[in-house]
Amino acid sequence: MTAHIETDVAIIGAGPVGLFAVFECGMLRMRCVVVDALEAIGGQCAALYPEKPIFDIPAHPRVNGADLIAQLQEQAQPFTPTYLLGRKVERLFEEDGHFDLGTSEGDSIRAKAVIIAAGAGAFGPNRPPLDDLERYERSGAVRYMVARREDFRGKRVVIAGGGDSAVDWALSLKEIAAKVVMVHRRPKFRAAPESVAQMEAAAVRGEIEMAIPYQLHGLRGDGSTLSHVTLATLKGEERDVEADHLLAFFGLSMELGPIAEWGLGMDRHHIGVTPATCETSRPGIFAIGDVATYPGKLKLILQGFSEAAMAAHAIHPRVHPGEALHFEYSTSKGVPAHG
Repeated sequence: MTAHIETDVAIIGAGPVGLFAVFECGMLRMRCVVVDALEAIGGQCAALYPEKPIFDIPAHPRVNGADLIAQLQEQAQPFTPTYLLGRKVERLFEEDGHFDLGTSEGDSIRAKAVIIAAGAGAFGPNRPPLDDLERYERSGAVRYMVARREDFRGKRVVIAGGGDSAVDWALSLKEIAAKVVMVHRRPKFRAAPESVAQMEAAAVRGEIEMAIPYQLHGLRGDGSTLSHVTLATLKGEERDVEADHLLAFFGLSMELGPIAEWGLGMDRHHIGVTPATCETSRPGIFAIGDVATYPGKLKLILQGFSEAAMAAHAIHPRVHPGEALHFEYSTSKGVPAHG
């Protein structure tokens, strides 16, 4: 369903920095719409390492990616952001002090400022070259990330890939799925050694079936409901595995796409900004997080959080012209009512 929305700030990217920008804007009474190419919020944290611990978030000696995203979403929720997921921003026009954005799904967004929090760009899954793939994607039988673990309770799940995401989800889903089959073209995995050791021990106990050395070869079903995943060796030996779902974890492709054509002073796939405000070379368009660059920039989530606060304060005069902004701590004013 397409949306036609008027808002204060359009945020491109629903990763941790984009989510915290919703909070910072909300604290200054600015409404936000968040657009992301992935089907779920969280960016790299959700797609690449949902169950991997992160150690450099202040006040969290250890927090995994999925929990960090859940807490950031909860923090932003009082400001009722609108999330437009599974779509990319393809068009941007500036008119009468506003920005009109159009998405790949036909949505139109009118905003007074734009924050680009797109990480290294718009993320999209590397998709296996299988016949009828799109039909099974539409039905949810083939997926590239896990938004709700419970979706797989009692299901037969085939997981393909050799990195952290594949191994982490094999370990997690074996507890609730009827069957988990791990497909990889070689015995060596690129995941954390401890996780690989846990997976191999689970395989010995019969909790995970290892299909090695195999690759994905085909999908069988009625075009909506999946019944089998066909696997093949490099020698052409085939086998069919019963499956309700295929989770393919072959990494994400990253590209800025149309953003690179917006005249923002690109510097090797990054956007140069003014450090004090995070404003780009186009007034009213800001960049924060990994996509932003300036002298002394550190690619840390915590620095992205700081940039979100600076950008929000710099945007305030565009949304509330003539209104004095008196800096207050959240401990003093709490979370403002937001209508």
